[in-house]
Amino acid sequence: MAKKTLRTLLGASLMALTSLSMAAEPRVVAITQIVEHPALDAVHQGVKDELAAQGFIEGENLKLMHESAQGNSAIASQIARKFVGDNTDVIVAIATPSAQTVAAAARNIPVVFAAVTDPVGAKLVKTAEEPGANITGVSDMLPIDKHIDMLLRMVPNAKRIGTVYNPGEANAVSLIELLEERLEARGLTLVKGAATKTSEVLGAARSLVGKADAIYLTTDNTVISAAEAVISVGERAKIPVFAADTATVARGAVAALGFDYYDHGRQAGVMVVRILNGEKPAGMPVETMEKLNLFVNPEAGERMGITLPDDVLAEAAEVISSGK
Repeated sequence: MAKKTLRTLLGASLMALTSLSMAAEPRVVAITQIVEHPALDAVHQGVKDELAAQGFIEGENLKLMHESAQGNSAIASQIARKFVGDNTDVIVAIATPSAQTVAAAARNIPVVFAAVTDPVGAKLVKTAEEPGANITGVSDMLPIDKHIDMLLRMVPNAKRIGTVYNPGEANAVSLIELLEERLEARGLTLVKGAATKTSEVLGAARSLVGKADAIYLTTDNTVISAAEAVISVGERAKIPVFAADTATVARGAVAALGFDYYDHGRQAGVMVVRILNGEKPAGMPVETMEKLNLFVNPEAGERMGITLPDDVLAEAAEVISSGK
């Protein structure tokens, strides 16, 4: 009887130790982004910081993996398959191309996307209110009308608005279609330059010279990765360049009205934590960002032939200097 009791106690102790060991297993979160540029890097950092703020500490109770596809869709697919094979608890996909490849590969692993403009159009979710599968996230749909208002305040006589975009990126195509529709409603014309990879951005920007009164860049990942090429054309041709991404202003754009992509990442991080704590993505509506900040670069404006109005400078959340 004593031996049986001892065996029972030993068995119970082993089960308790096993349970403690299982409880101590770190959660695994994998982050993939299509390319490295300031906005997407800020999203990545925001996700990491939010996880830490909510008690998921890398190296303690969290294993964190991160890969960039360097703008290559084939590499993005390889990363997605690798993360699925690593049996991650949640995969964070930053930007539409990465989100699409992860969605195709991760059928049973929760996915949180970030920096995706049109998740319904990209076929990531059924509806924003009811995602319906293993994926949800935070959209960065742009306030196009407010961006046009911003541009016209600084270049009031602009009639032809140029842009460079990647026709192979779903995020970019959705934005260009919306931009063209909104410009036409105001009697303005959109002049497009196509670039399917970063090495083509300079040529696409040059094709706008003589055709555009101002240039507006969306959050197209291919173009933003090579934004300096567009900005250099704007400076030489005296065509003001505006952006949707505030980080591009420090790189030489005249102005941008946008949200903070770091905050965007923090918001996505909250969704990751909710999933780690047991919520299902299917029941988590897609979220958006609301707060907008105006960033301006008066010196860039001077280089591109315009002077920013005093009222614009007064309203700016940040006045950036990028003197050359």
